[in-house]
Amino acid sequence: MIDKKAIEEHVRGIIAAIGDDPEREGLKETPERVARMCERIFAGTQLSNEEIARMYNKSFGVGDGSDDIVLVKDIECFSYCEHHMALMYDMKISVAYIPCGRVLGLSKIARIADTVCRRLQLQERIGSDIAEVMQMASGSEDVAVFIEAKHSCMSARGIKKPSAATRTMTLRGRFKTDKQLFERLSTMLG
Repeated sequence: MIDKKAIEEHVRGIIAAIGDDPEREGLKETPERVARMCERIFAGTQLSNEEIARMYNKSFGVGDGSDDIVLVKDIECFSYCEHHMALMYDMKISVAYIPCGRVLGLSKIARIADTVCRRLQLQERIGSDIAEVMQMASGSEDVAVFIEAKHSCMSARGIKKPSAATRTMTLRGRFKTDKQLFERLSTMLG
């Protein structure tokens, strides 16, 4: 359970620590607003990958198309880096899998990505977690996850390179071992 009261207390402390007055008009309700925001944006911390897979495993029979690829491209998400609690933004996630006689509802794939992103983490872990959840929810070992995002720890602090984007690729099953299958997927991704 996310402890909203503790978040409120800590936010008040941060406001005071940076030299502002947590009781001034514009800041008085900020700790409560931040606590409510944290409850929403970090909701994924309350769920294991197994629980997410169970929540979104609604599937439909389609027969056997042994090399058919399902790709949901450019799912818009955001997350927060565990190193600086900095926003990962302009994030686009593409998820592909080869169905094993059943397909997941397309919205379930987007919900999996969104729920996984609602944690403090690294972009690399987002790809691994989405792949793991997709394997459990779909019953397919053949999963690929591509992510491109900008990181405010790169754009707003430190090196200050606002146009830098990070791309990650997570491959499981035949996407990792079958070069022709991977090339087909690459063509689909453009």
